[in-house]
Amino acid sequence: LVENEKIYYTKHIIRNLGDNMSKTEYKSTNQLMRHLRDNGIDISGKLQKQQLINTGYFHGYKGYRFFGESYNKIPFISYKEINATIQYDTKLKSLLYGKMMFIETAFKNIALNTIMEEIGSSSIYDMYDKVVSSYKNSEELSEDIKKKLQANKLNLQGSIQNSIAAAYRRDNPKITHFYNTVNYNEVPIWAVFEILTMGDFGHLLSCLTKDMRKKISRKIGINLSCDTNCTLVYKYVYALKDLRNAIAHNDVVYDTRFRKMDPSRPMKQCLILEMGLPYINFKTIGDYIILVCYCLKLLKVTKTEIKLFVREFEKITKEYEKMVNAEVTSVTIHSDLNLRMEILKKTI
Repeated sequence: LVENEKIYYTKHIIRNLGDNMSKTEYKSTNQLMRHLRDNGIDISGKLQKQQLINTGYFHGYKGYRFFGESYNKIPFISYKEINATIQYDTKLKSLLYGKMMFIETAFKNIALNTIMEEIGSSSIYDMYDKVVSSYKNSEELSEDIKKKLQANKLNLQGSIQNSIAAAYRRDNPKITHFYNTVNYNEVPIWAVFEILTMGDFGHLLSCLTKDMRKKISRKIGINLSCDTNCTLVYKYVYALKDLRNAIAHNDVVYDTRFRKMDPSRPMKQCLILEMGLPYINFKTIGDYIILVCYCLKLLKVTKTEIKLFVREFEKITKEYEKMVNAEVTSVTIHSDLNLRMEILKKTI
């Protein structure tokens, strides 16, 4: 019996290995369409064949067949529904792109101007000495915390220097100008801010002293009543950074799989208070729409423009809902999205 069991399990393992090896075999577009039909997806005709070619089997079908996590499969019954989901995601990225660029630029400029005003110069070294947390200017009494802050300062200096070096290698005129001109010997803060990624910008903000973060937060207009440690200014940047990078790299956006951080209590509480919502958890794209609207509101964008943005989001979402079956939308569209958008428009 033991020997028979060994033979059975050996054959089972070999069969599984064979299945895995077969997955690496090349399949033509026609074969992929047949494979989809074999798996319950209705697909046929030249139009859908071209859509499959354009969106890609692996980027399209494999990337959109689940919601958020790979185990959460979406009950598609036709390729029309898959393509509608891809197009919905694409329209969301197009809608959000301009707003994200605006918010990133505005936040950077407000922070930059506030820092230079505080230190009275445009020297990066004055910024390091006067407004970046370190061992010598820490308000904390703990030796370990002081050392951690000093390590963060050194890491910040290293990452900024790496960004400058990378920009110089790419022959970026915003940086090469200061190294290839005899009269210059230092890259000013404003030039550094021009080359910082949104993630690097968030890191810089997190390394500033609490007093400096408070001043930047006030200039932006962030509600400090629920932000005693003044962390919102960089944590919101981190949250937006995840969304921005997903848009820039054409990753899936509508199911928020891009989210890399768990929101802090102040992040949620601020939006609940400011936008009049019952809850915020950053688990749905609707919450990121709310965050974007909050930032636009802080930056004094007109109510008309913000409401137009929300209505466009609602429009493309409703168009998508009409193109897929109810079982699909029960997975892909949060049940209280419409209610939350109505509350959002009234608050704006």
